[in-house]
Amino acid sequence: MVSITADGPIWTLDLGEDENRFSPDRLTEIESALDELEASGEPAALLTTGTGKFFSNGLDLDWVSAHPDEFEAYAARVQVVLARVLTLPVPTVAAVNGHAFGACAMLAIAHDYRVMREDRGFFCFPEVDIQIPFTPGMDALITTKLTPRQARDAMLTGRRFGGADAVPAGLVDAATSQDALIAAAADLVRDLAGKDRATLGTIKATLYADAAAALRGDARA
Repeated sequence: MVSITADGPIWTLDLGEDENRFSPDRLTEIESALDELEASGEPAALLTTGTGKFFSNGLDLDWVSAHPDEFEAYAARVQVVLARVLTLPVPTVAAVNGHAFGACAMLAIAHDYRVMREDRGFFCFPEVDIQIPFTPGMDALITTKLTPRQARDAMLTGRRFGGADAVPAGLVDAATSQDALIAAAADLVRDLAGKDRATLGTIKATLYADAAAALRGDARA
């Protein structure tokens, strides 16, 4: 179950304690949590994490297999959530506590900053190995946030990056111990929490205009 809690300016969105796949119900919970954050008026920054072994394993492939006729609408909804996080009018940081695969690696990429555990978990875009090509929207998101070389190394190989490798690969900004993860992530955004939301939101919407438009307009697998 997704939860969101506020501790001073840091709003922590916890994706859950299982594989945290993006089921329709979990997407609804994430959307509601973002609604709550955006409805607040005080200085705020978003910290997204999980509990346990997984940050998230991405798309709910079991649900997709059971509802093939609904896949396009489902994929479109996932991409809208990614676009929303990408352009959220508050500073954002992903505290990657464990495995981050596929669409949830994209969720992490959509944040302004990313910190990962150095001792456990993989950051991976497995699409080349699971035979699910990136949509134009997902491609735009990743290539907006990574250099061409970084995108090549991550997208064409399906490589699983541990924390120590993910930093030089440009996937995350820092890697640290489990005990220090949340504090390190919060430190990246705490002093930015007072930025004017309208201004920050406009800057993000302009900076990431092409990626956000591609995500919101592309429902293909």
